[in-house]
Amino acid sequence: MSDAAVRDLARAAGIAVEWEDYAGEPRRVSVAVLRRILAALGLPCDSADDLRHSREAARATTGRSASPMITASVGEPIAFADAGALRAPARLTYEDGGTADVRPQQSCGGQWLLPPIATPGYHRLDFGERSVNLAVAPAQCVTVNALARGERVWGLAAQLYGLRRVGDGGIGDTGALTALAKAAARHGADAIAISPAHAGFTADPGRYRPYSPSSRLFLNPLHADPRLPFGDAAVENAIDTLGLAAEFARLEAAPLIDWPAAGRAKLKLLRRLFDEFADASDGAGGLAPDFAAFRAAGGELLQLHARFEALHADRLAADPQAWSWRDWPAPLRDPTSAAVEKFAARHPREILFHYFLQWLAERSFAAAQKSAVDAGMRIGLIGDLAVGMESSGSHAWSRQADILVGIEVGAPPDLFNARGQNWGLTAFSPRALVAGGFAPFIATLRAGMRNAGGLRIDHAMSLTRLWLIPEGARPDEGAYLAYPLDDLLRLAALESWRHRAIVIGEDLGTVPAGFRERLAQAGIDGMRVLWFEQKDGRFLAPKRWDRTAVAMPTTHDLPTVAGWWRGADIGTRAALGLLGEPPERVRRARGKERTALWRAFRTAGVASGRQPAPRTPERAIDAALSFVAATPAPLAIVPLEDALGVADQPNVPGTIDEHPNWRRRAPAAADVMLEAPEVAARLGIVDRQRQS
Repeated sequence: MSDAAVRDLARAAGIAVEWEDYAGEPRRVSVAVLRRILAALGLPCDSADDLRHSREAARATTGRSASPMITASVGEPIAFADAGALRAPARLTYEDGGTADVRPQQSCGGQWLLPPIATPGYHRLDFGERSVNLAVAPAQCVTVNALARGERVWGLAAQLYGLRRVGDGGIGDTGALTALAKAAARHGADAIAISPAHAGFTADPGRYRPYSPSSRLFLNPLHADPRLPFGDAAVENAIDTLGLAAEFARLEAAPLIDWPAAGRAKLKLLRRLFDEFADASDGAGGLAPDFAAFRAAGGELLQLHARFEALHADRLAADPQAWSWRDWPAPLRDPTSAAVEKFAARHPREILFHYFLQWLAERSFAAAQKSAVDAGMRIGLIGDLAVGMESSGSHAWSRQADILVGIEVGAPPDLFNARGQNWGLTAFSPRALVAGGFAPFIATLRAGMRNAGGLRIDHAMSLTRLWLIPEGARPDEGAYLAYPLDDLLRLAALESWRHRAIVIGEDLGTVPAGFRERLAQAGIDGMRVLWFEQKDGRFLAPKRWDRTAVAMPTTHDLPTVAGWWRGADIGTRAALGLLGEPPERVRRARGKERTALWRAFRTAGVASGRQPAPRTPERAIDAALSFVAATPAPLAIVPLEDALGVADQPNVPGTIDEHPNWRRRAPAAADVMLEAPEVAARLGIVDRQRQS
């Protein structure tokens, strides 16, 4: 099989066989890497027959003739790639059940077009003996301007796991989130952007990284607040019965989360509450009908997730080394196998427990969003959608055809990561998305928007391309794979419209040409961060910031304002061996940046007087938040760490266990920490600036 034939097939499948690195140098993907990615896409090319079949399969996917769904935009004609049957009148059935006869028209180029549809929704078109689903999207996602009626609004960004309340057992939950939302609303905030709340691995709570989920379709029950359905008395009684009071107190007092210990303690509590709920003779206090309705609505996806959780715990107990389902006995690797059915029949109560955990989590987040809106927020919670999922997790086991088995997601080498990045995640196969009518992507959007007023898409460039790395290869031994951007943007707009939820795309890093413009056209706000908004050694004035992006001083992966001003991040990265150059050189460069930033603050009128010393960043924090709030961005987001003046950032990229990532807790309880005089004053500055 010639290398040229493999490269031709790769191009047809949407793989970039060449790419340009951060230095502008052309790079060529090896044929070995292309073969492995093609195999993961279901396009093997190890023989002439393989190649012929794979070429035909790639051609069929590109033409979309085999797709059960076509996406379109309101008011625009709908083109069909293979529409011979459209020469006769067709019957359109709208999502609400209404029908209409439509007559296709042939364009001057010979293409068959369906007349524009004015109603957004998921409709069905019947023509001849064929049927196809139509996802007709509004022109844009719901925007901040639409929800806020053109006013510039602001919100907080909070690491959910780090929030505190008395009785949380050492992990932030929706009870603390509700308290924070109510407090923030009193200060004028309209949103709370939270860290991902995706399902992790219940059998191993030490596997806690929020951007490495088991499934993005379900929630992490460790963030659920059991007081919501069961009440304070029942929860306190369960804690006392289990003898957990002292352990809860110890975990709650710690400055860092002990995920394994706190997870075990919380799950003991939840299992006790489940046992009481399942054994109740009074219909579980009236909650049983709601639980039954939740189970029914969850369907097969929820059933498989619950089975995976129970199986994962069972296999780990039998063999602690069999952490991934790919290491299980062959019959258990297939979710439809007789062996899995037999397991489910033997362990109905254990599987019911995982249904219970998801029910509790779902109702907890729904209540938190309702409380935020009831408190006056016009957006409420903004969820965070991780770019992928663990290949050893629930989604990968349940829906193996959805994903790229044997492939990991990351980024090629760049100025800040000379070796490139491997995030240890897998992602959807674009061919599977098209062939499956985009069902996995739609389900993921719905899960993220169901109990929120907005959704942030991490690494939004995944809507158009992803850097894929075969398992075992170096991060620079990968290739870009294209995704159906037009379809995904339309579906995002449609689900945004259905849920009345805004969409934010994290577009930091290496961004393809024209991508940000496409996001703006779709009504998806990008992200602009203070540290990056500079040119030729000068920070851009607030009025020059993008009007189609969310403004913020920093993110969870970057230094806080206090940490940046002090240079604490430089010391941290130097100690971890991540600096890449002598610390003194970096500190000198930071000194120049600090002076340039203070000059920009003074020019913008958000600061006055002499530049503060590095060890006293308080005035710089106030100025930074006021500076960001002065931008024309429709939404300004203030990280909770900056509101509190905290120096440590939540995550240091390039580290896992070397640094306490995703473990830091807020310094005070969620219901009171915004009331500290310096914090309240800081939020007042932001609120006044946004209203001016």
